[in-house]
Amino acid sequence: MPKILKLGIPKGSLQNATVELFKRSGWKIDVNGRSYFPEIDDDEIECAICRAQEMSRYVEIGTLDAGLTGKDWIAENKSDVHVVSDLIYSKVSARPARWVLAVPFDSPARKPEDLAGMKIATELVQFTRNYFADRNIPVQVEFSWGATEAKVVSGLADAIVEVTETGSTIKAHGLRIIHELMLTNTQLIANREAWKNPRKREKIEQIALLLKGALLGEKLVGLKMNVPQERLEAVIAHLPSLNAPTVSPLYQKTWFSIETVVQNNVVRDLIPKLLKSGAEGIIEYALNKVI
Repeated sequence: MPKILKLGIPKGSLQNATVELFKRSGWKIDVNGRSYFPEIDDDEIECAICRAQEMSRYVEIGTLDAGLTGKDWIAENKSDVHVVSDLIYSKVSARPARWVLAVPFDSPARKPEDLAGMKIATELVQFTRNYFADRNIPVQVEFSWGATEAKVVSGLADAIVEVTETGSTIKAHGLRIIHELMLTNTQLIANREAWKNPRKREKIEQIALLLKGALLGEKLVGLKMNVPQERLEAVIAHLPSLNAPTVSPLYQKTWFSIETVVQNNVVRDLIPKLLKSGAEGIIEYALNKVI
C-alpha cells in the first residue's frame, strides 16, 4: 500500500517526548539508532526525523506533508504553513516555553531599551533582530551554536535571548531575566497543498485529534468508588467532572457505584474529602486519551 502522509518527527530534545506522545495516541514509532527514517505501525504514514529548527521549511516546500515543531521556529523561518493544532508538551513539562532576554545579575539593564548599542547572542536570530528593530532599539544580534548562557559569562555578549521552561538553568549561570519576548509551544503543521488533499487532510486530522486526546488524558484521571445511598449527595457535591458523574446502583444493595473524570492535580486533596463523606473502595486509574 502506498504511503499517504510524510510526517516529520522533531529531532533533539523533543524527540523522546514526541515518540511517547504518539505511543499514548495509538502509534508505535521505532527510532532505530542513527536512522533518520523511523518505522511506524501505520501503513499510511512515512516518518522522517528532522531538526525542529528546520521542520517548517521542509513542510512549506513539500518535502514533508506535515510535522511537529515549535511556534518559535515557524516565526523564525517565516514559514507559510497551515497550523493544524497547538500541542502543549515539552521535554520537561506540559506548559509553553518562553524565549526570554537575560543579562548578568550585576548588569544595570532592567529593560530591552537599556541594551541599545550592545551585543545579544541567540539561536533565534531573525526573530530577535526583528523584535528589537520593531522597537527602534539598535542592537547587534549574533548567532549562538549552543551553550548560549556561557556567551555572557565569557564576555562574548552583553545579553542573551534563550528559551526556558522554568528559568532555573539561566539562573544557575548567574543570569537574570529582564524581559519575555515570546511564548512558544509545539504545533502540528501541514503543507498547504497537502492540506487541500482530502486523504492527506483526513490523516492529519486523525493525528491531531488523537494527539490532543492523549495530552488531555495526561492531565486527567478516572475515579471510581462505592457510596451508600444516604451519603450519595454528600459525595457527589465534592466531584468536579467533565460532565455529570456516572452513578449506577449496585446489585441487591442500597449502595451506588460512582465514576467520574477529574484533574489529576486535585486528587490528593479530593480523596480524603470523599472518604470523610462516605465513599469506600476508591480506585484511581490513568487515562490514555480523552476525546
